[in-house]
Amino acid sequence: MGRTDRALRPVDLARLVGISAQQVRNYADTGVLPPAPRTPNGYRRFDDRHRRALLAYRALARGYGSDTARSIMQAVHTGDLPGALALVDAGHAALHEQRLALRAAGEALEAVAGQVPGPPSPRAGLRIGELAAHLGVRASALRVWEAAGLLAPGREPGTGYRRFGPAEVRDARMIAMLRQSRHSLERIRPVLEGLRRTGSTEALRAAIAERGAELTRRAAAMLEGSARLHHYVTAEDPTAR
Repeated sequence: MGRTDRALRPVDLARLVGISAQQVRNYADTGVLPPAPRTPNGYRRFDDRHRRALLAYRALARGYGSDTARSIMQAVHTGDLPGALALVDAGHAALHEQRLALRAAGEALEAVAGQVPGPPSPRAGLRIGELAAHLGVRASALRVWEAAGLLAPGREPGTGYRRFGPAEVRDARMIAMLRQSRHSLERIRPVLEGLRRTGSTEALRAAIAERGAELTRRAAAMLEGSARLHHYVTAEDPTAR
């Protein structure tokens, strides 16, 4: 019996990619895999097409994320190949926009980090609502950043209202830009600490470079996923050569 017509059990597919047999059944129920005929006793009968679909989905998930990968495979299995390819195109477009945003953020952050804060003044500074509006973020975000130890605004005597001086405004701008580039608060911390301690932007450059490397890895994964999808929809199998 050849590879293309060999009957496969859920456990065979599960072992192929290191998941459970129940997960294979879930993939079949949700349209990630093509419909599977059943044997007279009610068991699903999988074959090589299901194997290739599973490999395509898993590769797509690594690059595009599981939700988009699922939508792509569902579109393929309902006969909507243009819709599936549109999702692929959208994923690449989003990645390109992230690259452009990261480049712009890196340039802007270098400029912000190079600014020398002015001397502190007990009456100078912005209140939290003013700074939030200036940065285009919610005031609650500034409170979260403060709770995480990334910001340390002063307090007005008597009222206790927060006042963000030049140094805190600069740091808040950097945090906002890095958050837009999807840096976690823990990854932002060494950037600010290095800048405050030495005035160095070395940690900043490292954070930007790390994010760039992540995007490159994701682009490579998307390329692999696209190739697997092409092999699947054209009934080609690169592992059969």
